[in-house]
Amino acid sequence: MLLAAAGGAAVTALPGAPAHAAAPAAAVRPTRPAVPADLAPYASYWFPDSLPGGSPGPGITWRSLKQWAPESDPDLAHNTATVPLAERFTPVPPNASARAGQARISSLVSFGPTAGNPSQGSATADYYALGHWAYIDELVFWGGSAGEGIVLAPNAPVVDAAHRNGVRVLGNVFLPPVAYGGDLQWTRDLVQRDALGRFPIAEQLVRVATAYGFDGWFVNAETDGGDSGLAARMREFLRALRAAGEPHGLRITWYDAMDSTGRVRWQGALNELNQEFFEDRRGPVADTMFVDFRWTPRTLAESGALADRLGRSRYELWAAVDTESRGWDSPVDWEAIIPRDPGRDHVVGYGFYRPEWTRNHLADRSPGAFHRADDRFWTGESLDPARPADPARPAGPARPAPASGWRAPATAVADRSTVTALPFACSFNTGHGERWYEQGRAVSDTPWNHLGLQDRLPGRRWVVETAGERPEVALDFAAAWRGGSSLLVSGRLTAPAAVGLHCTRLPLTRSTVLELVHATESGTVTVEVGVATREPAAPGEPVPYTWLRGETLAAGQGWRTTRVRLSTPAGATAHGLAVRITGRGTKPVRWRLGAVTVRDASPGRRPGAPGTPAVDASAQHAGRAALRLSWRRAAGPVRHYEVSRVLPDGTRRFLAGTCGTAVHLPDVARAGREREAVFEVRAVDELYAVSSPARTTLTWAEAP
Repeated sequence: MLLAAAGGAAVTALPGAPAHAAAPAAAVRPTRPAVPADLAPYASYWFPDSLPGGSPGPGITWRSLKQWAPESDPDLAHNTATVPLAERFTPVPPNASARAGQARISSLVSFGPTAGNPSQGSATADYYALGHWAYIDELVFWGGSAGEGIVLAPNAPVVDAAHRNGVRVLGNVFLPPVAYGGDLQWTRDLVQRDALGRFPIAEQLVRVATAYGFDGWFVNAETDGGDSGLAARMREFLRALRAAGEPHGLRITWYDAMDSTGRVRWQGALNELNQEFFEDRRGPVADTMFVDFRWTPRTLAESGALADRLGRSRYELWAAVDTESRGWDSPVDWEAIIPRDPGRDHVVGYGFYRPEWTRNHLADRSPGAFHRADDRFWTGESLDPARPADPARPAGPARPAPASGWRAPATAVADRSTVTALPFACSFNTGHGERWYEQGRAVSDTPWNHLGLQDRLPGRRWVVETAGERPEVALDFAAAWRGGSSLLVSGRLTAPAAVGLHCTRLPLTRSTVLELVHATESGTVTVEVGVATREPAAPGEPVPYTWLRGETLAAGQGWRTTRVRLSTPAGATAHGLAVRITGRGTKPVRWRLGAVTVRDASPGRRPGAPGTPAVDASAQHAGRAALRLSWRRAAGPVRHYEVSRVLPDGTRRFLAGTCGTAVHLPDVARAGREREAVFEVRAVDELYAVSSPARTTLTWAEAP
């Protein structure tokens, strides 16, 4: 059984969360959407058609998906993802136990409550800023409850970050158990037919996914009490949903709950009782199936064999792994899913239920503490996917030693990458932070999160080759070149240490240039750049880097830029990027990498400016304002947009960023006696070059 709530039956609204405005009835379609009175946009959620009896709780608005239309959606611009789904490739794994082409991973994540989940980030660094996309095949935006809504669309930042890394994101259709408020009428609403025999809710689900820019739906029918007729309608509904979504590249994952009798009887298997929701005589019904936690080694083996007989991949089955309560201490029979014996194939794929435990269980939920825990979950106790069996150092207060039975994804699943084209840049921005930095200087001291601003981070965290003591390698938030974080290497360098960065397939020419922006905070180091123009001969073999000219940096010199012309033969391909750090002297070092870029030597043009921003709505009280801004998209390729406040003394303060063309600014304070607040929007390209600003103003209602 899957429960959409954190630790209970229903996800509740955040204390004091403002309510949405109710959706208009289908017969009354306003020509312009009504903006909610509080102005804050949130991730969308609905009931399929009919609404519960009574009244919603504070901060909750009940809506009917059947009545939804994009033209009457006031939050559409804020909830629309804009980053296309990137193509991925699979490099040679860094260890011999990770296998390509076998088990894959689905991840069911609750990023926030169903109601009151911000559309475009928020002013806190306490956020599940997932960055280990290299091991994930699909992500389900988990949530929904009987008291709020049971159809949940993912917010844009999650989709944009996932797409940048080639990961599909699914919305969630959750028909809850009766014990948790489920009503069989909602199941009937979902699979209703119109007078022409069509499934209107299936069409609406496709309409939502295509309008918002995500990749399909996870369908979880756990409301008991149905019959075989309802099961047959559910199967035809899934077939209609898949057929309508297929031209748009949408996918369906079915959860193992309802069976062919219409009853909810979790099988823990693909078998004759639920096969028709995965594959029937007419062909595929769902793209994948999430197999309930009740699986056993026998039922998984039989499930894989049945998938084979149906002509389907056994890795289209996700065996549920519950990590919500115990994380890496969760008891899992890994041999039933991903046996270690190299002579045995993986049995099926697997799906993590609530891996955001890596954040939720922490007493210290600072960004650095979260990423240390998350690295441990995905990479293993060693924190080095090339040496998964060898702990980097003994456990301590900062690195608790979880149960040795945990089989981290990096030890079994081959990582993947999307770094295939120039220009490429990474400033090691994780999508949250305590401050916002530009060119090494903090231009906002407000904590923030917005996953869509996350860079394509190194997928292997962290492969370190050294004959001496292994330094600590971590994403760090005390300083950054751009965004909220940077890469920090610290410790005693008793021998040169090579740190692997990105796996790539970058086409190189004689004019290709690689740049590092880096700084030394303690000690003196020589830094070399590594580029591999071929892959390792076999899994587990080291990447064959060629080491290029180094530069020596001493503490106190600040941020420095090192530029290296790669000068490779025509047609060469960079398969990997790395840095090698050599300490000068015996003092422990702290070396920080703020950015790495690979580009053609000729300078590129700055991106074009966005259209003049419009203040779509605003509210003022006692010298503070909330407002919505929107603008026309800039011409040419744009990575994201950044919104700043221009203060009366001419200084700029970063306020927000987005991959879309609309932002909500929740709390703008009047600066002294200024008559109007000035805002600038800039387009940012893949190398973080910024456009000239587009400006707008908000006149303060009260005289200065």
